[in-house]
Amino acid sequence: MAPHHSLFRDETKLDINYVPNRMPHREKEHRLLMEFFSFVLHNPEKMAQRVIITGDVGTGKTALAQRFGQDIMLEAHKTGAKIRYLHVNSRECRGKLSFVLQQVIAAFQPNFPKRGYAAEEQFNVLIKTLDEENTHLILALDEFDSIIEQEGSESVYQLTRLQETRLNQPQRVSLVCILRDLQSTEQLDASSKSTLQHNVIHLEKYSSRELVDILSERVRLAFQPDAVSEDIINLASELSSNESGNARFAIELLWRAGKYADAEQLESIIPECIRKAFSNIIPTMRRSELTGLELHEKLFLLGAARIFKESQRVYATLSEVEKEYALVCENFNIQPNGHTQLWKYVQFFSKLGVLKSQIVVAGPKGRTTQLSLPAISASELEKVIEQSIDSQKVISDAD
Repeated sequence: MAPHHSLFRDETKLDINYVPNRMPHREKEHRLLMEFFSFVLHNPEKMAQRVIITGDVGTGKTALAQRFGQDIMLEAHKTGAKIRYLHVNSRECRGKLSFVLQQVIAAFQPNFPKRGYAAEEQFNVLIKTLDEENTHLILALDEFDSIIEQEGSESVYQLTRLQETRLNQPQRVSLVCILRDLQSTEQLDASSKSTLQHNVIHLEKYSSRELVDILSERVRLAFQPDAVSEDIINLASELSSNESGNARFAIELLWRAGKYADAEQLESIIPECIRKAFSNIIPTMRRSELTGLELHEKLFLLGAARIFKESQRVYATLSEVEKEYALVCENFNIQPNGHTQLWKYVQFFSKLGVLKSQIVVAGPKGRTTQLSLPAISASELEKVIEQSIDSQKVISDAD
């Protein structure tokens, strides 16, 4: 038997820390950042800049800032400007400004003592170091909310007014503050808030179509050719769009699905891999919810689970599921319900998020109802429902 080859070409391209060369649907914001900091390429000593990047989880805040950081340093190398971009996660520094400054100073002086210096002294050391190296620092503070939560206005004021005592001297530090919501700045005093909210870039949630573009690019980089079909990308994008348009979630979903496919030595990622990945990240339907279903609701879901398990397709028609449901009923010696009642089941399970239905044009035959099982493993669903029906039957027999 020939050895199985992984579907991955380079799975690091799906890592949370990977910074893509291209950022689909963030080009405008990237250009704006470059414009805000264009002065550092020609007159880095003349002024300092402060920019806020906001947006929900998975909207690309961190990747955008890091992409900008790499690009601005590349441009600086071309012009001969001495610029340093540093990216520090404030939450990893426990929201303490002194810990942030420790990391920043260590980037210039690796042997600098980690203890014994207050934040104000650390500022002085940093500025002196930047003066000696004739360097302008662009400091990106990720999860800046944590500094606001932990230390409030005083630390923010220190940061934003860093160089006010250096009148007529070179400006050395610019800030990029990354936070989810401007609402967190409401707890700051008026002076700190006004100096911080200088330029704001807000990132909207990705749409399903935008997520398709992002995932298509990552698939090209991370997977072997033909390992991930367009239907699989669409399914992952659709699920992630329902999770607030979270690109980080979508990328992790593909990575997990790829791992499941490799574990089963598949030739490509199939819908069941996506469903397993999704249900492991977000359990969509608890077993307790299944036990509360009526018998025919369980039988209908069992028919749907078997259709998707056997076909390995993303979509099936309602007619196909109805036929499988009828076979399930026959196996249990139960009279199946009619189409009208089954349509009510479809609507019910659509509201629960278990099934998804859509009306599609089916050539000369007109329209048909198409179903998908987007978020639950078909094999797991089949197993749980069978166990539930067996338990229900045992109780019924006992009565």
